[in-house]
Amino acid sequence: MTLNFKVIAPSGILDGTRAEYLRKIVDEALLEGAEIILVNLKEITFVDSSGLGVLVVLLKQVRSHNRQLCLCSINDQVKMLFELTSMDQVFKVYDNEDSFEEAVLSV
Repeated sequence: MTLNFKVIAPSGILDGTRAEYLRKIVDEALLEGAEIILVNLKEITFVDSSGLGVLVVLLKQVRSHNRQLCLCSINDQVKMLFELTSMDQVFKVYDNEDSFEEAVLSV
């Protein structure tokens, strides 16, 4: 059985102005039937509080469809923000796409 998954790789600063773009991409992935959405944050240089809020909204949206939202490749600033806000307890975060594929897709 093959899982239908989609990788989204935003870049730059993740803030309120990027929210609509991310929401649109996630909506499209859900409509395409993606069971797992992986947001690769490798190219994200900074996340502010509204960017973090967007990720939480997307997580709730994806879960409301009984699907999964995972993150990978977060930098030190984002990792610190996640730890300070306990979001590292909320999101499934993988070191990179390879570790995601190993953990999730090889089941």
